[in-house]
Amino acid sequence: MEIASYVFMTIGGIFFLLGGLGVLRMPDTFNRIQAGTKATTLGAFSMLIGVFFANPSWVAKILVIIVFVAISNPIGSSAIAKATYNSKNVPDNLVEDDMKSRGEDNDVV
Repeated sequence: MEIASYVFMTIGGIFFLLGGLGVLRMPDTFNRIQAGTKATTLGAFSMLIGVFFANPSWVAKILVIIVFVAISNPIGSSAIAKATYNSKNVPDNLVEDDMKSRGEDNDVV
């Protein structure tokens, strides 16, 4: 069980590292949000699975944290993307503007 714990925690650490590199290297805010959110979600899940293998008695706490991360990461990234769009800091190479085509009011966050 200890080896499985180390393996999952290492995988989680690698996802966090790659997420940080993605945030540093991506050209605009929307790509940075996507890179950071996907990597931190997978990294957190892997870390928590590693903690489960290290301490199986914590299963209830770990499940609650996994559910919270699974809900809060997409909501947080969506809020950041909407705020970026409303700040008129939209990249020049945006191919399709879904918000404008739906006729949404851009002043409401």
